[in-house]
Amino acid sequence: MHANKGDRVRQHGRVVGQHDKVAEIVEVMGQGGEPPYRVRYDDGHECILSPGPDSTVEHGRGAAPTR
Repeated sequence: MHANKGDRVRQHGRVVGQHDKVAEIVEVMGQGGEPPYRVRYDDGHECILSPGPDSTVEHGRGAAPTR
């Protein structure tokens, strides 16, 4: 997985009825765009995230998500 500051991480819901969580990457802490990432959710909560296989990165506007 490769991301840049400003990209968004989408964590897909794992069970029926659970919504996706989307967060903006505010800092790339790994080398060469690799995880972990410091992310900020819409409610202002920040955390360090190492995305799992249920996550995709959305690069800028209109770009295709990557795993």
